[in-house]
Parts: sequence; structure tokens; C-alpha cells
Amino acid sequence: MKIERLVSIIMILLEKKKVSAETLANTFEVSKRTIYRDIDSICMAGIPIRATSGVGGGFEIMPNFKIDKNVFTENDLATLLTGLSNLASIIRGDDIIHAMCKVKNFIPAEQANAIALKTGQIYIDVSPWTTNPFVKDYLEKIKLALDENRLLSFSYINRQGNAILRTVEPCQLVFKTNSWYFYGFCHLRNDYRLFKLSRILDLNVCDETYIPKDFPSPILNADEISNSLKIYITLRIHKSLLERMLDYCSIKQVSPDGDSHYIIHVPFIDRDYYYDMLLCFGEKCECLEPVQVREKLAKKASEIAAMYQG
Repeated sequence: MKIERLVSIIMILLEKKKVSAETLANTFEVSKRTIYRDIDSICMAGIPIRATSGVGGGFEIMPNFKIDKNVFTENDLATLLTGLSNLASIIRGDDIIHAMCKVKNFIPAEQANAIALKTGQIYIDVSPWTTNPFVKDYLEKIKLALDENRLLSFSYINRQGNAILRTVEPCQLVFKTNSWYFYGFCHLRNDYRLFKLSRILDLNVCDETYIPKDFPSPILNADEISNSLKIYITLRIHKSLLERMLDYCSIKQVSPDGDSHYIIHVPFIDRDYYYDMLLCFGEKCECLEPVQVREKLAKKASEIAAMYQG
């Protein structure tokens, strides 16, 4: 892409006093005519480049115009590299690798070891312990579609378990609550939708392209909706569940009940998802109140027992 080549040319000129058009053309596998046009574009952007002809000639940034490498602090550079290196572990791509190389060019030699130490102090792994094996491949396909403005086609599993064919203009990759999604304009629904990658089947990048346009931000914070539906329930749990329950409540909402159990108060919404989550704890978790939640859990448990008895 032209913009990446322009940035790369600037970085090369910052590092070297003078570079010939032929060297730049060979480096980026383009013609010298293209390099001349790139140099004109860089000059128009406000970076003065001087050209000299003859033996030993070439392009160089005017001596009185140099980007100060100290414009970034040690913490700035470490933060940039931390983000890029962790992103590179999720999505493979030359653009991320090139960006890392460009950032590293700003590191003064005397600060290299300190920045490397700081970069290694934070490691972000967004992948769950067990994951859908297709997700990483899907991420790369969606990134390709975003880069090249190409449509995506796939089958999407809805809440009823049906696979429905979708064609979507991708707008954004989203990571939220341990899961990857992508946001885009769905041709079937004629509206913007958020798609969870683990529910996608047979994702394909189409040859057909689309024109990118401004899009509304996805609704990722459902606090207002969930707060209107949320109630608190009282559970009696075995002590072996405590560490898992602390993902849903504060330790202040936990009190001992004998030597091996706890009484806890956790938020709850009257939806199948929340009932299913409680049932997965089996006999180690009992709902004490409210009565309507306890009765619905008992009914579901009876239906499960009847299925196995049959």
C-alpha cells in the first residue's frame, strides 16, 4: 500500500544520510518513476527532501529537518511495543511487523535494554484456555476483508440453533468478555449487527468489494438494560466453588455457613442463560431465594433427571 511505502521511505531517510532512487525502487519493488512520485508526496506533506544527482547522489531529508527521536519517552516506546507485540500474537500480518520495526527505529541505543525490560513486564493473552480452533483463522480473514474492503459470507448460528447464510460488510473487530466479535452491515437484516466468531461457520472472503462508510458504534455496554432486569439471588455453595463465584460477586457478599459452605449474594437475570449457568454447578450450588428462581431451577433439574431416567 502506498501509505505504508511512504512511511517506510521516511524512516529509511531518517536512518541514512542519503539513498538513491534505484535503491529505494529495488527495496519496495516498484519503478523509479513511482519513487519520484512518492518523494513529491512526502515533500507536499511538509517534510523537505533534497535530491542530488551524479555519482553518490540520491535523496536525503534536509539537515535542518530531523524528527527528534527523543519525542517519545522510554515509557511511550515500551507501551507501543507492548501493544504491538501482543497484537502480533493474535493476528499475523506484515503490517504489524513493519509497525514494530518502525517503532524500534525510534529507540536510542542507550535505552534499548531498559525498554526491552519494560516491554516484557506486561504480557496480554486474550485467548481462553480452550478455544474454537477456527477463531484465529477467522481473525486473519476478517482483517484481510477490512484491509481490502471485501464482503464476507458465512453461515451464522442463531439462538434457535439454526444456521442462516449472511453476507456482511465488515466494519470493526471487537474483543469483549473473553470473546471475539466482528461488527458490520448485514445485507440480510439491512442493518448493523455484531457477530460472535465462535458461532460462525464457513467464513469466506468474497471477491466482491464494498465502499467503506461511516458507521454507528456497536452497543457494547448493556448496563442500562441489564440493570433494569437484574435482581440478586441468595446461593448456598460448597467451598470448592468460591474461587469461581468470585468472578460474579465481591468477597463482601460472601459469608461462611459451617465449615464447608458459604452463603453468597449474586446478580441474576431471569433468562435461560443464567439458569443454565447455575445448573452447571450441580449439587454444590443451591438457590435459597427468591422462591420463583428456586422453583424454576427445581423444574429444570427434574426435566434433566427425567431425560436420563427415560
